[in-house]
Amino acid sequence: MSVRRLSPNQPASFEFSAETKKTAEWWISKFPAGRQQSAVIPILWLVQKQEGWVSEPAIRMVAELLSMAQIRVLEVATFYTMFMLEPVGSHALVQVCGTTPCALRGANELMAHCRKRLGPKDHLSADGKFYWQEVECLGACSNAPMAAINDYYYEDLTVETLDQILDEFAAGTPRAPGSVIGRQGSAPEGGPLTLSDASLYDGTRAKPIKSLPNAPKPSKGAKEPAQ
Repeated sequence: MSVRRLSPNQPASFEFSAETKKTAEWWISKFPAGRQQSAVIPILWLVQKQEGWVSEPAIRMVAELLSMAQIRVLEVATFYTMFMLEPVGSHALVQVCGTTPCALRGANELMAHCRKRLGPKDHLSADGKFYWQEVECLGACSNAPMAAINDYYYEDLTVETLDQILDEFAAGTPRAPGSVIGRQGSAPEGGPLTLSDASLYDGTRAKPIKSLPNAPKPSKGAKEPAQ
């Protein structure tokens, strides 16, 4: 595993927003007395949702809130790769899946386009609007290739459709997430190919069973089987 370090460029301070502080206190309340430090991961995630990344001043504030040693919070933030340790794009964090199913369906071409348009991975784009990464499987293999952009999945991508989506994020008018070809969930392209007749599953073909044919009758004086 690569070593993860905090960005050398840090803000002077960090403050919880009123909403973040309220939600952080709710998370803390979920743990029994003496176990409040167990809330460190969700609170770091709240910090990231507020700022886009986790800064050193934020780590100090989380440590103070949870009465933890700062090094313990730093250990958590640097261990889990879901925490960004440097500023990300103001418009979008683009995480392109590079695992085998996506790679077989064109993920390498998507990453090549990101590299050409946005610059090297794991760095801010020149305009400060985007930050892109290659990540491991995001669990949408049947709709490969795909990318997580901010909080949502965009699936069945091509270089052309990814470029259009980046244009939309740059303009502040992103499209709805999901399959760019209109695929329903993980159904085949063009729609489901099985169970296309609703009567197969809607119960209209069901018939009540009155009795089984040729079923043996219980002998006289036979006892009911034990339950």
